[in-house]
Amino acid sequence: MAILLTGAAGFIGYHVADRLLARGETVIGIDNLNDYYPVTLKRDRIADLEERRGDAFRFLTLDFSDHEALDRGLDGHAIDRIVHLGAQAGVRYSIENPRAYIQANVVGHLNILEFARHRAVSHLAYASSSSVYGGNTSLPFRVEDRVDHPVSLYAATKKADELMSETYAHLHRLPQTGLRFFTVYGPWGRPDMALWLFTKAIFAGEPIRVFNDGAMRRDFTYIDDIVAGILACLDNPPADDGAEKAGGSHAPHRIYNIGNNTSVPLLRMIDVLEEACGRPAIRRAEPMQPGDVRETYADLGAIARDLGYAPTTPIEIGIPAFVRWFKAYHRLG
Repeated sequence: MAILLTGAAGFIGYHVADRLLARGETVIGIDNLNDYYPVTLKRDRIADLEERRGDAFRFLTLDFSDHEALDRGLDGHAIDRIVHLGAQAGVRYSIENPRAYIQANVVGHLNILEFARHRAVSHLAYASSSSVYGGNTSLPFRVEDRVDHPVSLYAATKKADELMSETYAHLHRLPQTGLRFFTVYGPWGRPDMALWLFTKAIFAGEPIRVFNDGAMRRDFTYIDDIVAGILACLDNPPADDGAEKAGGSHAPHRIYNIGNNTSVPLLRMIDVLEEACGRPAIRRAEPMQPGDVRETYADLGAIARDLGYAPTTPIEIGIPAFVRWFKAYHRLG
Protein backbone atom coordinates (compact mmCIF):
# COMPACT_ATOMS: atom_id res chain seq x y z
CA MET A 1 0.00 0.00 0.00
CA ALA A 2 1.34 3.40 -0.97
CA ILE A 3 1.26 6.76 0.77
CA LEU A 4 -0.35 9.53 -1.29
CA LEU A 5 1.55 12.80 -0.97
CA THR A 6 0.00 15.96 -2.38
CA GLY A 7 2.21 18.94 -3.12
CA ALA A 8 5.06 16.52 -3.79
CA ALA A 9 6.97 19.06 -5.88
CA GLY A 10 6.74 21.65 -3.13
CA PHE A 11 9.31 22.51 -0.49
CA ILE A 12 7.90 20.49 2.41
CA GLY A 13 6.49 17.80 0.13
CA TYR A 14 9.89 17.10 -1.40
CA HIS A 15 11.48 16.59 2.01
CA VAL A 16 8.61 14.43 3.32
CA ALA A 17 8.80 12.24 0.22
CA ASP A 18 12.56 11.89 0.63
CA ARG A 19 12.26 10.85 4.27
CA LEU A 20 9.42 8.38 3.59
CA LEU A 21 11.31 6.81 0.70
CA ALA A 22 14.49 6.59 2.78
CA ARG A 23 12.69 4.41 5.30
CA GLY A 24 11.31 2.08 2.64
CA GLU A 25 7.82 3.43 1.96
CA THR A 26 6.20 3.55 -1.47
CA VAL A 27 5.10 7.10 -2.30
CA ILE A 28 2.74 8.37 -4.99
CA GLY A 29 3.37 12.09 -5.31
CA ILE A 30 0.98 14.46 -7.05
CA ASP A 31 1.34 18.14 -7.88
CA ASN A 32 -0.16 20.45 -10.50
CA LEU A 33 3.18 22.26 -10.97
CA ASN A 34 1.57 25.70 -11.01
CA ASP A 35 3.65 28.79 -11.71
CA TYR A 36 3.18 30.64 -8.40
CA TYR A 37 6.97 30.44 -8.28
CA PRO A 38 9.36 29.08 -10.94
CA VAL A 39 8.34 25.61 -12.07
CA THR A 40 12.00 24.79 -12.75
CA LEU A 41 12.62 24.50 -9.01
CA LYS A 42 9.66 22.15 -8.61
CA ARG A 43 10.84 19.98 -11.50
CA ASP A 44 14.35 19.90 -10.04
CA ARG A 45 12.97 18.60 -6.74
CA ILE A 46 11.07 15.81 -8.51
CA ALA A 47 14.08 14.94 -10.66
CA ASP A 48 16.25 14.66 -7.55
CA LEU A 49 13.79 12.28 -5.91
CA GLU A 50 13.46 10.14 -9.03
CA GLU A 51 17.22 9.94 -9.48
CA ARG A 52 18.03 9.01 -5.89
CA ARG A 53 14.96 7.00 -4.86
CA GLY A 54 14.03 5.07 -7.99
CA ASP A 55 10.84 3.10 -8.54
CA ALA A 56 9.50 3.48 -4.99
CA PHE A 57 8.53 7.02 -5.97
CA ARG A 58 5.94 7.68 -8.66
CA PHE A 59 5.06 11.23 -9.65
CA LEU A 60 1.82 12.23 -11.33
CA THR A 61 1.00 15.72 -12.60
CA LEU A 62 -2.48 16.12 -11.12
CA ASP A 63 -4.64 18.98 -9.89
CA PHE A 64 -6.50 17.74 -6.82
CA SER A 65 -8.90 20.68 -7.01
CA ASP A 66 -10.38 18.84 -10.03
CA HIS A 67 -12.10 15.88 -8.40
CA GLU A 68 -12.65 13.99 -11.65
CA ALA A 69 -8.98 14.29 -12.61
CA LEU A 70 -7.99 13.21 -9.08
CA ASP A 71 -10.16 10.09 -9.13
CA ARG A 72 -9.17 9.21 -12.69
CA GLY A 73 -5.46 9.74 -12.12
CA LEU A 74 -5.35 7.59 -8.99
CA ASP A 75 -7.65 4.84 -10.21
CA GLY A 76 -5.96 1.50 -9.70
CA HIS A 77 -3.46 2.77 -7.12
CA ALA A 78 -3.78 1.19 -3.66
CA ILE A 79 -3.43 3.96 -1.06
CA ASP A 80 -3.49 3.49 2.70
CA ARG A 81 -2.44 6.88 4.09
CA ILE A 82 -2.41 10.46 2.82
CA VAL A 83 -0.12 13.39 3.58
CA HIS A 84 -1.95 16.39 2.14
CA LEU A 85 0.52 19.26 1.80
CA GLY A 86 -0.58 20.69 -1.54
CA ALA A 87 -2.12 24.17 -1.37
CA GLN A 88 -1.95 27.65 -2.79
CA ALA A 89 0.56 29.19 -0.42
CA GLY A 90 1.42 32.78 0.45
CA VAL A 91 -0.33 35.32 2.64
CA ARG A 92 0.20 38.40 0.49
CA TYR A 93 -0.65 36.71 -2.81
CA SER A 94 -4.06 35.76 -1.39
CA ILE A 95 -4.99 39.44 -1.42
CA GLU A 96 -4.21 39.69 -5.14
CA ASN A 97 -5.64 36.37 -6.31
CA PRO A 98 -8.29 35.18 -3.85
CA ARG A 99 -10.06 32.75 -6.16
CA ALA A 100 -6.93 30.63 -6.51
CA TYR A 101 -6.99 30.07 -2.74
CA ILE A 102 -10.62 29.01 -2.60
CA GLN A 103 -10.14 26.60 -5.50
CA ALA A 104 -6.93 24.98 -4.25
CA ASN A 105 -7.32 25.20 -0.49
CA VAL A 106 -11.07 24.81 0.04
CA VAL A 107 -12.36 22.89 -2.99
CA GLY A 108 -9.11 20.94 -3.12
CA HIS A 109 -9.27 20.01 0.56
CA LEU A 110 -12.84 18.81 0.15
CA ASN A 111 -11.77 16.63 -2.77
CA ILE A 112 -9.03 15.03 -0.69
CA LEU A 113 -11.50 14.43 2.15
CA GLU A 114 -13.91 12.75 -0.25
CA PHE A 115 -11.12 10.68 -1.77
CA ALA A 116 -9.95 9.61 1.69
CA ARG A 117 -13.49 8.72 2.76
CA HIS A 118 -14.26 6.59 -0.28
CA ARG A 119 -10.87 4.88 -0.18
CA ALA A 120 -11.22 4.27 3.59
CA VAL A 121 -7.67 5.40 4.26
CA SER A 122 -6.30 4.75 7.73
CA HIS A 123 -5.05 8.30 8.33
CA LEU A 124 -5.08 11.71 6.63
CA ALA A 125 -2.42 14.15 7.85
CA TYR A 126 -2.92 17.61 6.36
CA ALA A 127 -1.22 20.99 6.38
CA SER A 128 -2.83 23.85 8.21
CA SER A 129 -0.87 26.98 9.11
CA SER A 130 0.17 29.19 11.99
CA SER A 131 -1.55 31.99 10.07
CA VAL A 132 -4.88 30.79 11.50
CA TYR A 133 -3.91 32.52 14.75
CA GLY A 134 -4.29 35.89 13.02
CA GLY A 135 -3.56 38.81 15.27
CA ASN A 136 -3.72 36.82 18.51
CA THR A 137 -1.75 38.62 21.20
CA SER A 138 -1.63 35.76 23.69
CA LEU A 139 1.76 34.11 23.24
CA PRO A 140 2.85 31.45 22.62
CA PHE A 141 0.04 30.31 20.30
CA ARG A 142 -1.71 27.22 21.67
CA VAL A 143 -3.93 24.82 19.78
CA GLU A 144 -6.58 25.51 22.42
CA ASP A 145 -6.72 29.23 21.46
CA ARG A 146 -9.69 30.67 19.57
CA VAL A 147 -8.82 31.26 15.91
CA ASP A 148 -11.90 33.09 14.69
CA HIS A 149 -10.30 36.27 13.37
CA PRO A 150 -7.99 35.59 10.40
CA VAL A 151 -6.20 38.59 8.90
CA SER A 152 -5.69 37.06 5.44
CA LEU A 153 -7.77 34.95 3.09
CA TYR A 154 -5.01 32.34 3.12
CA ALA A 155 -5.51 31.98 6.88
CA ALA A 156 -9.28 31.79 6.41
CA THR A 157 -8.92 28.92 3.92
CA LYS A 158 -6.73 26.99 6.34
CA LYS A 159 -9.23 27.48 9.15
CA ALA A 160 -11.95 26.28 6.76
CA ASP A 161 -9.88 23.16 6.09
CA GLU A 162 -9.73 22.41 9.81
CA LEU A 163 -13.50 22.80 10.13
CA MET A 164 -14.20 20.54 7.14
CA SER A 165 -11.83 17.94 8.53
CA GLU A 166 -13.59 18.05 11.88
CA THR A 167 -16.90 17.43 10.12
CA TYR A 168 -15.56 14.43 8.21
CA ALA A 169 -13.99 12.99 11.35
CA HIS A 170 -17.35 13.33 13.12
CA LEU A 171 -19.61 12.08 10.32
CA HIS A 172 -17.39 9.46 8.72
CA ARG A 173 -14.92 8.66 11.55
CA LEU A 174 -12.04 9.49 9.21
CA PRO A 175 -8.83 9.70 11.32
CA GLN A 176 -7.07 13.01 10.68
CA THR A 177 -4.29 15.21 12.00
CA GLY A 178 -4.04 18.90 11.12
CA LEU A 179 -0.60 20.48 11.34
CA ARG A 180 -0.12 24.21 11.91
CA PHE A 181 3.32 24.91 10.48
CA PHE A 182 5.39 27.85 11.70
CA THR A 183 7.70 29.65 9.19
CA VAL A 184 9.43 26.67 7.62
CA TYR A 185 12.86 27.18 6.04
CA GLY A 186 15.78 25.15 4.78
CA PRO A 187 17.37 23.67 1.63
CA TRP A 188 15.09 23.45 -1.42
CA GLY A 189 12.95 26.20 0.15
CA ARG A 190 10.37 28.52 -1.40
CA PRO A 191 11.51 31.57 -3.40
CA ASP A 192 8.68 33.73 -2.02
CA MET A 193 9.81 33.33 1.60
CA ALA A 194 11.87 35.97 3.40
CA LEU A 195 14.99 33.86 3.89
CA TRP A 196 15.26 33.07 0.17
CA LEU A 197 14.45 36.65 -0.86
CA PHE A 198 17.00 38.08 1.57
CA THR A 199 19.72 35.62 0.57
CA LYS A 200 19.18 36.30 -3.12
CA ALA A 201 19.30 40.06 -2.56
CA ILE A 202 22.45 39.92 -0.41
CA PHE A 203 24.40 37.97 -3.03
CA ALA A 204 23.11 40.30 -5.76
CA GLY A 205 24.07 43.41 -3.78
CA GLU A 206 20.44 44.56 -3.75
CA PRO A 207 18.40 45.94 -0.82
CA ILE A 208 16.27 43.68 1.36
CA ARG A 209 12.79 44.84 2.37
CA VAL A 210 12.54 44.93 6.17
CA PHE A 211 8.86 45.29 7.01
CA ASN A 212 7.58 47.13 10.08
CA ASP A 213 11.09 48.56 10.54
CA GLY A 214 12.16 45.08 11.63
CA ALA A 215 9.87 45.04 14.68
CA MET A 216 8.68 41.50 13.91
CA ARG A 217 9.36 38.06 15.34
CA ARG A 218 8.94 34.60 13.80
CA ASP A 219 9.12 31.04 15.06
CA PHE A 220 11.55 29.91 12.34
CA THR A 221 11.39 26.11 12.02
CA TYR A 222 13.99 24.10 10.14
CA ILE A 223 12.69 21.66 7.56
CA ASP A 224 14.18 18.56 9.23
CA ASP A 225 12.23 19.35 12.42
CA ILE A 226 9.03 19.86 10.43
CA VAL A 227 9.44 16.53 8.64
CA ALA A 228 10.15 14.72 11.90
CA GLY A 229 6.87 16.07 13.27
CA ILE A 230 4.89 15.13 10.17
CA LEU A 231 6.15 11.56 10.19
CA ALA A 232 5.53 11.18 13.92
CA CYS A 233 1.94 12.28 13.34
CA LEU A 234 1.47 10.08 10.29
CA ASP A 235 2.67 7.02 12.20
CA ASN A 236 0.31 7.66 15.13
CA PRO A 237 -3.27 8.25 13.94
CA PRO A 238 -5.74 9.57 16.50
CA ALA A 239 -7.91 6.95 18.16
CA ASP A 240 -11.68 6.93 17.69
CA ASP A 241 -12.26 6.57 21.43
CA GLY A 242 -14.40 9.58 22.30
CA ALA A 243 -11.59 11.16 24.33
CA GLU A 244 -10.76 14.82 23.84
CA LYS A 245 -7.88 15.29 21.40
CA ALA A 246 -5.39 18.12 20.91
CA GLY A 247 -7.44 21.00 19.54
CA GLY A 248 -10.59 19.97 21.42
CA SER A 249 -12.20 17.36 19.16
CA HIS A 250 -13.84 14.20 20.52
CA ALA A 251 -13.82 12.69 17.02
CA PRO A 252 -10.67 11.06 15.59
CA HIS A 253 -9.22 14.46 14.67
CA ARG A 254 -6.45 16.38 16.35
CA ILE A 255 -4.58 19.59 15.62
CA TYR A 256 -0.95 20.27 16.47
CA ASN A 257 1.44 23.16 16.20
CA ILE A 258 4.76 22.23 14.58
CA GLY A 259 7.28 24.96 15.27
CA ASN A 260 10.58 25.62 16.98
CA ASN A 261 9.11 27.00 20.23
CA THR A 262 11.37 30.06 19.86
CA SER A 263 10.24 33.49 18.67
CA VAL A 264 13.23 35.05 16.90
CA PRO A 265 13.45 38.79 16.15
CA LEU A 266 13.57 39.44 12.43
CA LEU A 267 16.68 41.58 12.86
CA ARG A 268 18.44 38.67 14.59
CA MET A 269 17.58 36.43 11.65
CA ILE A 270 19.14 38.99 9.30
CA ASP A 271 22.27 39.17 11.46
CA VAL A 272 22.71 35.40 11.28
CA LEU A 273 22.06 35.43 7.53
CA GLU A 274 24.66 38.15 6.95
CA GLU A 275 27.24 36.09 8.81
CA ALA A 276 26.37 32.96 6.80
CA CYS A 277 26.58 34.88 3.51
CA GLY A 278 29.82 36.57 4.51
CA ARG A 279 28.59 40.03 3.57
CA PRO A 280 26.20 42.68 4.93
CA ALA A 281 22.64 43.23 3.78
CA ILE A 282 21.45 46.58 2.46
CA ARG A 283 18.45 47.06 4.74
CA ARG A 284 15.49 49.09 3.49
CA ALA A 285 12.81 49.76 6.10
CA GLU A 286 9.23 49.45 4.90
CA PRO A 287 5.82 49.58 6.62
CA MET A 288 3.86 46.56 7.78
CA GLN A 289 2.20 44.69 4.90
CA PRO A 290 -1.54 43.97 4.72
CA GLY A 291 -2.37 40.51 6.05
CA ASP A 292 0.91 40.18 7.96
CA VAL A 293 1.29 39.65 11.71
CA ARG A 294 3.94 41.00 14.07
CA GLU A 295 4.84 37.82 15.90
CA THR A 296 4.44 34.06 15.79
CA TYR A 297 5.44 31.69 18.56
CA ALA A 298 4.43 28.03 18.78
CA ASP A 299 3.43 26.32 21.99
CA LEU A 300 4.40 22.67 21.46
CA GLY A 301 2.81 21.25 24.59
CA ALA A 302 0.25 19.06 22.80
CA ILE A 303 2.55 17.43 20.24
CA ALA A 304 5.35 17.03 22.78
CA ARG A 305 2.97 15.32 25.22
CA ASP A 306 1.35 13.03 22.66
CA LEU A 307 4.26 12.21 20.36
CA GLY A 308 7.44 13.32 22.10
CA TYR A 309 8.14 15.94 19.41
CA ALA A 310 11.09 18.22 20.17
CA PRO A 311 12.78 20.45 17.54
CA THR A 312 16.56 20.44 17.56
CA THR A 313 17.71 23.05 15.04
CA PRO A 314 18.30 26.71 15.99
CA ILE A 315 18.67 29.33 13.26
CA GLU A 316 22.42 29.48 13.95
CA ILE A 317 22.62 25.99 12.42
CA GLY A 318 19.68 26.04 10.01
CA ILE A 319 20.38 29.32 8.22
CA PRO A 320 23.99 28.46 7.29
CA ALA A 321 22.74 25.10 5.99
CA PHE A 322 20.24 26.91 3.76
CA VAL A 323 22.89 29.33 2.49
CA ARG A 324 25.24 26.47 1.61
CA TRP A 325 22.47 24.80 -0.39
CA PHE A 326 21.48 28.11 -2.03
CA LYS A 327 25.03 28.76 -3.20
CA ALA A 328 25.42 25.23 -4.56
CA TYR A 329 22.02 25.24 -6.33
CA HIS A 330 22.72 28.61 -8.00
CA ARG A 331 26.40 27.79 -8.58
CA LEU A 332 27.60 30.86 -6.74
CA GLY A 333 30.94 29.33 -5.87
